Amino acid sequence: MTDKPLLILDQHFRRLEELFRPEAYAELSGMCRIEGGQNWPMGAERIDALIGEAAFYVAAMPALTGAQIARSTNLKAVIEVAGGFNEGLDYAACFERGIEVLSCAPGFRQSVAEMTLAMILGAARGLVDEHEAFRTGGERWLDDREGRDFSLFGQTVGFIGYGQIARETHRLMAPFSPRVLAYDPFLKEENPGVEATDLETLVAASRVVIVAAVPSEETRGLLSAALIEALPPGALVVVISRAWCTDFPALVAAANGGQIRLATDVFPHEPIARTDPLRQSENVIFSPHRAAAVPGGRLPIGDMILHDVKAILDGRRDRHLKSADPEQVASMVAAQIGMAAQ
Repeated sequence: MTDKPLLILDQHFRRLEELFRPEAYAELSGMCRIEGGQNWPMGAERIDALIGEAAFYVAAMPALTGAQIARSTNLKAVIEVAGGFNEGLDYAACFERGIEVLSCAPGFRQSVAEMTLAMILGAARGLVDEHEAFRTGGERWLDDREGRDFSLFGQTVGFIGYGQIARETHRLMAPFSPRVLAYDPFLKEENPGVEATDLETLVAASRVVIVAAVPSEETRGLLSAALIEALPPGALVVVISRAWCTDFPALVAAANGGQIRLATDVFPHEPIARTDPLRQSENVIFSPHRAAAVPGGRLPIGDMILHDVKAILDGRRDRHLKSADPEQVASMVAAQIGMAAQ
């Protein structure tokens, strides 16, 4: 037996080495007795047998009923490592018992922000278009591509949603000295260098619009067909959070019609069928939902888990993971269910 608190680690579908540096996992093992941590599911029966003793429950898709939570007298935190708040966990019971619910979403911010900037620069400078033209002998040597390409320096960039990914993208864009607008109803504090505004103003003024809103019932179709029509000619829209937050068919239609350019890492249905006409769309850069998919790109999640477990055991309130907001989590879970059903 050991006096170390029990941590259930059921991270599958994530691989252990995908989340934890060896030294981070060793330090976590020194603080907690870890059950699980294999690259296959633990099984519901094994979790049920351990949950009454566990201080921490880390899982890709945490699932606990109210009855299980009622007998989890040692449980301090439930930590998800998939990237969002999903169904299967009785959130109300957790909140009632004072059990923290934490999301790994902040662990993606660096890799996703990097991809966002890459997509902006690739689209703005015509890199993908000219690459494809070069392959068929149609490249335009020393061509300014007037009316198509633009420099990011000094442009107005609008963020729909100004959370962790948007903030990190903004930080990476700092050398380009953009004017930054943001629409985010949950923005509670002033942010230097950011102009909070309404959606209509943001869309009308921005050369680049980045959709980075967290999917919820309130953000469904936030970038509507009417707002897409109001985009300036040649504007670039980058969809990096979820297609759920846009009128995606209207975006594609506007790109096909030459009104805008679109760069997207996400789609209403994934994966896209090989015969889907979307693949033939014009003025679109496609990325197959891989903004966070880079070697080492998810290791910050393990670092954040290590930090927050230690902070909780030490009685500190600082968290690197994202705490579930009781007022928002139900809407976010409903959105996850809606996206899965599409």
